[in-house]
Amino acid sequence: MASRNLAIFLLVVTISLAGFEWIYTSTPDGALKHFWRGKALKDGFADSADDLPPVPFASGQRPSKTSAGALTNYHNVFTSTPPANPRPITKLIRHAPGWTTFENLYMSNGTLYIITPNASDWPRLRYMISVPMIALNNPENIAAREPTPDLISFITPADAENLWGDRVWVVKDWTFMVTDPPQFLNHYYHFVAETFLGFWRVFASLDPNIDAYGNTNLPTPARIIVPYCNDAQWQDYSQFIRWFLHGVFPSISLESSNDWHARSSMTSPNRTLTSHPKQKAFRFSNLILSDRSAAFRGEICPSQTNRIASEAYEVTKNISSKWWWEPIRRSVMRFSDVEKSVRDRSVIWDDSYNWGLEVSEPNSKLLKTASKRMPIVISYIVRVSFYRMLTQAAHLALIDALTQLCASKGWEFNAVHAERMTREEQIQMAAKSTIILGIHGNGLTHLVWMPPTPLSTVIEIFYPGGFARDYEWTARALGHRHYGIWNDTYIHYPVIPEVVYVEGFHGREIPVDAPSLAKLIEDRIEGRI
Repeated sequence: MASRNLAIFLLVVTISLAGFEWIYTSTPDGALKHFWRGKALKDGFADSADDLPPVPFASGQRPSKTSAGALTNYHNVFTSTPPANPRPITKLIRHAPGWTTFENLYMSNGTLYIITPNASDWPRLRYMISVPMIALNNPENIAAREPTPDLISFITPADAENLWGDRVWVVKDWTFMVTDPPQFLNHYYHFVAETFLGFWRVFASLDPNIDAYGNTNLPTPARIIVPYCNDAQWQDYSQFIRWFLHGVFPSISLESSNDWHARSSMTSPNRTLTSHPKQKAFRFSNLILSDRSAAFRGEICPSQTNRIASEAYEVTKNISSKWWWEPIRRSVMRFSDVEKSVRDRSVIWDDSYNWGLEVSEPNSKLLKTASKRMPIVISYIVRVSFYRMLTQAAHLALIDALTQLCASKGWEFNAVHAERMTREEQIQMAAKSTIILGIHGNGLTHLVWMPPTPLSTVIEIFYPGGFARDYEWTARALGHRHYGIWNDTYIHYPVIPEVVYVEGFHGREIPVDAPSLAKLIEDRIEGRI
């Protein structure tokens, strides 16, 4: 019976290996890379190896097969021979406060290690990582979040050899790591439109040639690690975060605190093994580290934007494609069955319109003709909750005013009740919207799926006198105009107030003057503002 089970197991393994698919391509520096399931394509990322286009092979690059069908000439992860240099030094690829891109970052016993002969060549550790505790705005808490040596340390090559020897195991491909506590990671906006947006901004800067269709040479990240949150803490109530990640990256692995504890335990010192007194380490070949508190130690985030992704945006503004977000947006749209004609609504503006925080407004001629070149869709996110709601009279008047406006102009109007829609239907709504409006809140996060056009706009309703920059900065960073509404008055960058949460900000009696808001939308679509 034992031999029969063994035979079955070996048969399964043989079939698995024979079906393994490797795709090779050359990078600009001539280095050979291999990607499996995840090279980016037109309209986002490939869902399987079958979606990948043929890749030309240089001489000697195509894997060969033996007569038995097994692949040769590829890296065998099961080899017992350690690499020639198991501890290459750590290299800094990109850095901004809160956003650090490493080549060869190490972890042993729960501590991250940077192998370098000269620590003074590196940014200060406080701009990379923080103690993962709930952030409060008081001096004691701010001081307590400063990084400690058990979180991250510099180590010389000689000390690394003494500590680990060749007992280093490689974690291949790209890793995104978030060292934040659960405080902001269980929220759709804060994870997708802040943390992940920052990740992708940094990562996308490695390919300045991303085009209007989302074509890119970037590989898909292999994993996201959240070492200080368990699975339950890293999930939003709408279940959008995991849906989003697996929709964009079907092959990605998600590791939480349990996995990190296991990795830490595996590399902790084992005093009982006299044959191997040295510790072990994992070496992450490529890793982008995000830390919210570290971003708030920068110059832009705390004083200008209050958005951690703004630090990532600033350091990459001169080296990124204007279509940097398009691989993600298009992957989400494809996963949500958005029609191709809708997915391509921003393509017609490739040459005529630039956007981004550092780009001025489009010219008036372009604005006045834009509405004739694309369908106009106005989507009002109806907020139904226990807090932050329009007065019932204002809500009904706004629906009436927008219904009449859109009927008279031949535009499409949608009063969106997200709680009654599937996730796919919500993405479909956002992907076709020219203007998204609603009260300050999580529903406006869908602006990240809107097509950037000369008319794309986010209108955010506040209790008069209150203001927050969550969606204002995000909208502008992705190519959309933003207007804040105080009843019958609108505010618009660059003349915007300080962040302030006035009494009534979170209340159920938020007013809005429907005729004024309808007039703003009409003027915006017809190119008068």
